[in-house]
Amino acid sequence: MFTACKTLKFSSLLIFLTINSLSYAEPAEEKIMLGAFSTGSLEQWESKRFKNQTLYQLFELDGAQVLKADSNDSASGLFKTQRIDLQQTPVLNWRWRIENRLDTRNEQIKTGDDYAARVYVVISGGLAFWQTKAINYVWANASAKGAVWPNAYAGKSAVMIAMRSAADPTGTWFSEKRDVLADLKQHFGEDVRYIDAVAIMTDTDDSKGKATSYYGDIYFSQR
Repeated sequence: MFTACKTLKFSSLLIFLTINSLSYAEPAEEKIMLGAFSTGSLEQWESKRFKNQTLYQLFELDGAQVLKADSNDSASGLFKTQRIDLQQTPVLNWRWRIENRLDTRNEQIKTGDDYAARVYVVISGGLAFWQTKAINYVWANASAKGAVWPNAYAGKSAVMIAMRSAADPTGTWFSEKRDVLADLKQHFGEDVRYIDAVAIMTDTDDSKGKATSYYGDIYFSQR
């Protein structure tokens, strides 16, 4: 029973985000803030649990408000449904840090599909939820920085991209920028104009491990 449920982990996430992302629109701005954690806000962020509960809470670290994630053999995430026009603001910006690495040997199989930190975008398939797509930007452990592979649960409908790896130090903030419009074109071969949701997830259920991570503000920009 558990194995069957785990097989649906990522697929059920895509369905959840599809259902909750059909009526959002965005203004044409130079910068669109999704995660304003530095202001102490978690407005419109929703929780989705797959196994046990990763604890997400606002936390003061290094003199700033950030989002802290504590995972102990758990798989749950925070999601915000908001439609973003990538022709207006294609670049996803965020910062993150991890406090420890997971003991994962192969992240491309189901037993290794855990990440101390990940930020990802979802393109809704509408009522045809099987057409939903996602790009996951992950802090990998076993994979090298820059590696790309299909998600172990969702296959080619979800692409994993290693932004950081075991070569990057723990306890250190890193700022990231990613051209989502270009990534979608490269990895799905499509000119996708809109994404419909952004998610954060620190999960350790496959490895039965523990992880503590921090996320700074998340926003889209023109460049």
